[in-house]
Amino acid sequence: MSKNFSVVNIKMSQEKDLNPKPSAIALLPIAIFLILFIGVGAYFQHLGTKYAFYQLPSPVAILPALALALLLSKQRLNKAIDQMISGMGHNNIITMCLIYLLAGGFSVVAKATGGVDAVVGIGLSVIPSWFLVPGLFLVSAFIATAMGTSMGTISAVGPIAVGISQTAGIPAPLMAGAVISGAMFGDNLSIISDTTIAATRTQNCEMKDKFRENFWIALPAAIITFAIFWYLSGSAQAPTHDYSIWPAIPYLFILFLAIIGVNVFVVLALGILIAGLFGIIGMDYAWLTFAKDIYKGFTSMQEIFILSLMIGGLSELMRRQGGLHYLQKLVTKLVSIFGTSKGTAQLGIAILVMLTNICTANNTIAILIAGSVAKEVADEHEISGRRSASILDIFACVVQGLIPYGAQALLLGSLFGLSPLTVSLMAIYPMTLGVVSLIALFLRHRQKPTSQQA
Repeated sequence: MSKNFSVVNIKMSQEKDLNPKPSAIALLPIAIFLILFIGVGAYFQHLGTKYAFYQLPSPVAILPALALALLLSKQRLNKAIDQMISGMGHNNIITMCLIYLLAGGFSVVAKATGGVDAVVGIGLSVIPSWFLVPGLFLVSAFIATAMGTSMGTISAVGPIAVGISQTAGIPAPLMAGAVISGAMFGDNLSIISDTTIAATRTQNCEMKDKFRENFWIALPAAIITFAIFWYLSGSAQAPTHDYSIWPAIPYLFILFLAIIGVNVFVVLALGILIAGLFGIIGMDYAWLTFAKDIYKGFTSMQEIFILSLMIGGLSELMRRQGGLHYLQKLVTKLVSIFGTSKGTAQLGIAILVMLTNICTANNTIAILIAGSVAKEVADEHEISGRRSASILDIFACVVQGLIPYGAQALLLGSLFGLSPLTVSLMAIYPMTLGVVSLIALFLRHRQKPTSQQA
């Protein structure tokens, strides 16, 4: 009897963890982090301090938020810490951290063996100067669509963009903006992207249908973004640049693997290995130096590695304490208050996934968390699954590209030596995609409903 009672208690406790009571206070830690992370950086920026956003390291800025989240927990301290650690160990968080390490190793080895300089030389010799920035956006978009991952794209294209920026004298923020814009285009649109998979599964629709729904919004946004980068690149003139094809072979091979959609871990691991072997065979590059450069690349990613782990832990604590559940209830209530039209419901879905993404800093996790509520809202207002899936993916992508503590901005900031906030401010495509999507939502709402309209 007591054993059965114990089993029932455990089951009820697990259900309570999965469906915690909504709590606005549980969102306070993320607000504290944002105030410290962005506020302190903005303050030193106002004072004219060099590297203003590095005065308070981000892994330190998040410590008060984590401490507050632990204090707010109604669980015993040991259990709250276990919940935080489980968030840090989430599959998506660990995947990002491993990509950070491999990307850092690949970047340093490719630079040391001349691969980056060789590819930059080829690019400057073949591509017109006026096309460098918008062209990099297109290349990043193409690779990201093929790979289905923005992080893998940034890892592969980022070092080339850094080299072109330094050699051609193009502002680093502009080049970083082109890379993150193209990467987020593919992350949002690719049929093999984890965000696409999450959106279509939660909304019970086919990937091809979601792609078609998404494409006619993403395409105008991409065209506008291309034009903006073309205008911003101005009349920059790249200098002539000598190059050797030999050091470029490993890098070109890696880009080819990325384009055909090989797993990002395989791409980066092979990139490190092949670049190192070409350096050892073709130049005075000792195997011990090779090993040290790999480790140097690992250590260069230390800050974003630690911050990503801590963001994962903070997100899990807020979820367990009802913060994310509060957002879901809030958006559902707003939809019911402001009307029962499809337009209002679709805007509610967009707001829900954006707020969730701000709290989780991961668009895939945000879609998975918001998906069930979005499905309920969509069914209630007769919104098709392909439409709700498209809205989830688009607006999660918009936020992910614009938050300075997101993985994409952090990785590019490390590669370029820029503040993540600077990278986010130049993420033209996510901004354009958000505006185009809102216009499309408004126009659809104004149309007279037909029997075929979603």
